[in-house]
Amino acid sequence: MSQGFPICSGKEVVRVLRKHGFRQVSQKGSHQKWRHANGRQVIVAMHGNKPIPIGTLKSIIEGSGLSMDDFR
Repeated sequence: MSQGFPICSGKEVVRVLRKHGFRQVSQKGSHQKWRHANGRQVIVAMHGNKPIPIGTLKSIIEGSGLSMDDFR
């Protein structure tokens, strides 16, 4: 696979989180809080199909405990 960082929109990130057992627990404005049964939690900013900034996506990946390849 490519060594570059994946480029994902909020909708794509939510699709990956749902696939791995995360559920939306709350929302405030455009920010959604997603939580896994084991306690991991991430915040995803939903701005349509606009790509999530790399630093924000890195934080989501680390907080979710998933690998970068899950988001490709």
